[in-house]
Amino acid sequence: GETRFLPAHSSLGGATYFGGCCVASLSAPRGEGLLAATGKGIAQIRPLGNYVIAESLNFIDAGQTIAGVSPPPSSKPPAGIALFDLDGTLLAWDCQLLFRHFVIRQEPWRGLFLPVFLAFLPLASLLGAGGMKRVFLCYLWRIDRASLAEYARGFAASVMPQIYRETAGMLEEHRAAGDLLILASASPEFYVSEIGRELGFDLTLGTAVEFGTFFPDLENHKGAAKVTRLQQTLPADYFRDGKLVGCHGYTDSTADLPMLALCERATVVNPSPGLTELAEKSGWTIIRPARPWKSRIGFALRVVALLCGLSRGDWPQR
Repeated sequence: GETRFLPAHSSLGGATYFGGCCVASLSAPRGEGLLAATGKGIAQIRPLGNYVIAESLNFIDAGQTIAGVSPPPSSKPPAGIALFDLDGTLLAWDCQLLFRHFVIRQEPWRGLFLPVFLAFLPLASLLGAGGMKRVFLCYLWRIDRASLAEYARGFAASVMPQIYRETAGMLEEHRAAGDLLILASASPEFYVSEIGRELGFDLTLGTAVEFGTFFPDLENHKGAAKVTRLQQTLPADYFRDGKLVGCHGYTDSTADLPMLALCERATVVNPSPGLTELAEKSGWTIIRPARPWKSRIGFALRVVALLCGLSRGDWPQR
């Protein structure tokens, strides 16, 4: 009869794992309660980013088994692995901007926090990407967790039309080949997990965010942090000579070079001149999907509109 928020480390193979122990099948239809087996009992649960909401907890004997709970992941490497970045790779936009826009359209008063972020911009080099991400997320101060979960689900569905057709096609080719599909993003995990679920990824990793303070605590899942998380999450047998066996990596950014170092093959999306030069020297595939802006001025105007919560219907679309 109680409700609890339980920290979840990752979802893999249709199940959520807490400290390496599978506790919940995530294969039920969207919106339905999910039966979870925990160390203390069974519960109806709902996923919420890097948390799971456990409701109506009933205690059972520790030795009792629950049908339908997925087994731990196999240590045998899959035939192949597809490792995707999100922002700029699967879609053109930074999802932090898109999600802020989505939330402010629901709760316009949260737009009042924009001056806080702007005031900290001169300190960006001092605070770093992780620090500025904490400042940016202050617009979610004291948000109701149930509302956050609902927004995350709605947002994930809303961005599906903005996924690049080119990278979506490559994702489907990997799926058809039976490859393990991994989404590794620096964006907050509470909505990245929903995007991963919409796109059918087997494993979704993002920046874990802990709310409770005006500037929420987080561990920025960027650069080398992605490599560390993959090494902590995947079985050791998935790695050979410092690389993920049969892995093809996808990114748009030099920030993901540590991640690409794990891959046997790579594809870069709309790369910068520096990344283009590196890709050509390394024999990587280069693709250039059309972006939804025509110039730097057009891009800047759309960024401002997103920050202010302005939109035209379902804008911005491709």
